[in-house]
Amino acid sequence: MAKLSETEIQEKLPTLPGWKYEAGALVHEYTFADFAAAFAFVVRLALAAEKANHHPDIDIRYNKVRVSLVSHDSGGVTGRDVSMAGEIGKLHRE
Repeated sequence: MAKLSETEIQEKLPTLPGWKYEAGALVHEYTFADFAAAFAFVVRLALAAEKANHHPDIDIRYNKVRVSLVSHDSGGVTGRDVSMAGEIGKLHRE
């Protein structure tokens, strides 16, 4: 999949609440009530990522989960990352 330009990424961000473009990746930090809620979210995220065969970088710090999306094989953010960010947003709202 083709890498998106900086302009294309900036045009997509308003459709992805809470996501930012940082250091060449789409990034979102989620906050939960406690570690158990954060971990449950990560489990749902991992299952969705495996199904999509697109695996984000995930960092868990007690009740905070930082998710970073980039298509390393394409050298940057692609449409797959934008789609996955949207799916992760839906999982967070569940």
